[in-house]
Amino acid sequence: MDFRRYRILGACNPPFAHRALQHSLDVGMLLPCNVIVYETDDRRPSSPPWTRCRRCGAGGPALRPLAEQVQQKLQRVIDSL
Repeated sequence: MDFRRYRILGACNPPFAHRALQHSLDVGMLLPCNVIVYETDDRRPSSPPWTRCRRCGAGGPALRPLAEQVQQKLQRVIDSL
């Protein structure tokens, strides 16, 4: 079976999760404990748009710096593939 490269990454980071949950218990539904990375038609790694979200409303503006840190870490993983 021929299929594009596709990875499911375990991305749970308890320290980041704890910091986020201190701001809002509801943010637990948005924590990226699994992230997918797949090869596009032009053979470049990509991920779903929600993994690149910097303006999620959960937790309000107080969580924006933390969300940016997490997104930078995820982007480094994607870039390394």
